[in-house]
Amino acid sequence: MYYKMKRTLILLIAIPALLASCVSQKKYTALEADNKETKDLLNSATVRLNTCIDEKAKSDASVSALRDQITFLKANNQELINNMGNLTTLSQKGAENLERSLESLKEKDMRITRMQDAVTRRDSVTLALVTSLKGALVDINDSDIEVNVEKGVVFISISDKLLFRSGSYTVTARAKEVLGKVARVINDKTDLEFMVEGHTDNVPVKKDSDVLVDNWDLSVKRATAVVRILQNDFLVDPARMTAAGRSSYVPLEDNETLSGRAKNRRTRIVVLPKLDQFFDLLEKGMEAASK
Repeated sequence: MYYKMKRTLILLIAIPALLASCVSQKKYTALEADNKETKDLLNSATVRLNTCIDEKAKSDASVSALRDQITFLKANNQELINNMGNLTTLSQKGAENLERSLESLKEKDMRITRMQDAVTRRDSVTLALVTSLKGALVDINDSDIEVNVEKGVVFISISDKLLFRSGSYTVTARAKEVLGKVARVINDKTDLEFMVEGHTDNVPVKKDSDVLVDNWDLSVKRATAVVRILQNDFLVDPARMTAAGRSSYVPLEDNETLSGRAKNRRTRIVVLPKLDQFFDLLEKGMEAASK
């Protein structure tokens, strides 16, 4: 087809030259106009032909892609059909597993709720204790005695200068007044146990025959002195108390300064959390939830 169009074009170009010699100017002009129109039509046809060729190539590519997709779908169709039975079985097992998982999550959620309830009750007791202690000790200098809560545990820290003379483990008269106020609060909380800790700075003690060998001895003697005052003078049940010495190994500040050493010399009363009561609350909560 292309060669025919080319030959026609040559003839059309040659004809005007031949006719020019044997036709009138008017006819020649008319033929020349016809020739131009024919050229324009030919150019348009050529453009359309090229467009059709491009579109055909794109269509062929699309057809090829669709055939590949059809082949893929056919290959997978049978596999899907074969797996239908297995999917039914798996769906049933999945439903059973999901049900068991939901039951487990429900149980865990109940346990968490009970634990939160127990922690809330414990925190309420702690808050009441701290409020009572701070109320009883309101007239004591804040630098001499501090009441703090760390991770749910109540700490009463009493400075060395308020309890003892330097290097001594004899409780002062002023200290007995303070310990009496603490004892009144402790005696009202009969379900609580506590530990009295003695702390020193790192300055070696003067050896006192066989009684004081080092700061270990001094810290323990100071703790037992406080425990005896609470027991003998204020009738605190001794079964609720523990005496412990920490020597100079748990400092609050640097022992290189006078103020730091003064801060480190202290007696600390630690209200011990009763874990058995805490877990009893959890067990009772779980029993109530399971009914």
